[in-house]
Amino acid sequence: MDAKALSQAPARLHALPSWQITQIATHAGRLVSEALGAVDSRRYHFALLAALEEFGPLSQAELGRRCGIDRSYIVEAVNELEASGQVVRATDPADRRRNTITVTEGGVAQLRRIDTALAEAQDAVFAPLSAAERDRLAALLGRVLEHCAELRG
Repeated sequence: MDAKALSQAPARLHALPSWQITQIATHAGRLVSEALGAVDSRRYHFALLAALEEFGPLSQAELGRRCGIDRSYIVEAVNELEASGQVVRATDPADRRRNTITVTEGGVAQLRRIDTALAEAQDAVFAPLSAAERDRLAALLGRVLEHCAELRG
């Protein structure tokens, strides 16, 4: 929604945090997609690389669970990351039916580029807020997100 349309929206909409979040998410999502595209990446790539760096080598199934990504998309994303040298996939010696994914040095370097691009996108979206306000907003949204996850079971 552009500035003119936003200013013409009914006051009842403006008063709803859920509506505000939706409008912000739409704008932020576009900026994040552009930022990721500028470093030749996608959202799934970021999630997978971040999980592998934080948790170490994981099976494809566990990687999908930790990132909330359906297994059909995991295969495609891992294939893309493997083709670009950002991860390696190996058969798990303990269970030959399972693949273990490990981030490479190239993947860690790409994750740093993604981090920089995403920080710039975050700065663009949250420019009106101070660092303390951003931290507070993130904490509040985290609480709401946890609540929503509990409601979903």
